[in-house]
Amino acid sequence: MYVAVKGGERAIDNAHAFLAEERRGAPDIAELTVPQIREQLRLAVNRVMAEGSLYDPDLAALAIKQARGDLIEAIFLIRAYRTTLPRHGASQPIDTGKMSITRRVSATFKDAPGGQILGPTFDYTHRLLDFTLAANGEAPAAPVAPASPDPVPHITKFLNRDGLIETAPPAEDTPADLTREPLSLPASRPLRLQALARGDEGFVLSLAYSTQRGYGRTHAFVGELRIGTVAVEMQVPELGFAVEIGEIEVTECETVNQFKGSKTEPPQFTRGYGLSFGQTERKSIAMALVDRALRWKELGEDNSGAPAQDEEFVLAHCDNIQATGFLEHIKLPHYVDFQSELELIRHLRAEAQAARQEAAE
Repeated sequence: MYVAVKGGERAIDNAHAFLAEERRGAPDIAELTVPQIREQLRLAVNRVMAEGSLYDPDLAALAIKQARGDLIEAIFLIRAYRTTLPRHGASQPIDTGKMSITRRVSATFKDAPGGQILGPTFDYTHRLLDFTLAANGEAPAAPVAPASPDPVPHITKFLNRDGLIETAPPAEDTPADLTREPLSLPASRPLRLQALARGDEGFVLSLAYSTQRGYGRTHAFVGELRIGTVAVEMQVPELGFAVEIGEIEVTECETVNQFKGSKTEPPQFTRGYGLSFGQTERKSIAMALVDRALRWKELGEDNSGAPAQDEEFVLAHCDNIQATGFLEHIKLPHYVDFQSELELIRHLRAEAQAARQEAAE
């Protein structure tokens, strides 16, 4: 904490009180509750959970309330709280093939095996303000179809029957945990995916958009986008088998990208992959596009110099908490640093002035 002048602590305390007053807003308006935020601002809650790396809708809703709707500040709060939690173990990899699906679409097959499930989406809405939402009372919600209880096969499995898409090799070791170990470069694909999953949605979206415009040569089709709940299981040493400890909602995206072939391998499609907490489909699609762009070296492709293909650029700048900390620290007192720069400028100006006078004489 910077306390640069006398009375600084009192000023900071007053700023905190002012912040609390601003957060509450007009006292004659009913206070916004955490359950309201959790249930009615669910997409904001999902983003905070995803980029905060903590699946807890109640805590994410509380963070949004405390942050006055500033999602990056809310993500910061969640990350900070996460570091205080004890770690009891590691869960098993989730099986998205057994997902209880609420939304599942494919841009590659119209009659996708298992069917297309539109689910809750803005895709087919008219982007017009609905002023009835501002009136006293909303229209009753339409009945929601229950999630598909039966496992729905992944689209890429059908391409894989004929060897038309690359097969991901099984992981040999347990991937490193980005939340417990510092990122080192070059990074493995699991580490890159972790970083992208925690990365700022806007930054990842911009990089993905750049690849679609030609900066990365990764024009892709959405092989499948699915949203639903999956079981989380944990191995219990005393029992000798895994037990289910809960369920989480996730969004998974698999992209089908351009052909790849060599002298020994026939041409086939390649993959991009994205997975994120909650209904975060824009983030998951963007993540899959950037994931594919970063795979240029392992796939034997040329690097066009695009930002999305630069692993160090992407991974070093996608984290909005690190970016926020570095950016916002410059608004804090830097009086000593600036005074040294000021003295240097004055000294240089004096030397230049003296040189001009000497030349004039």
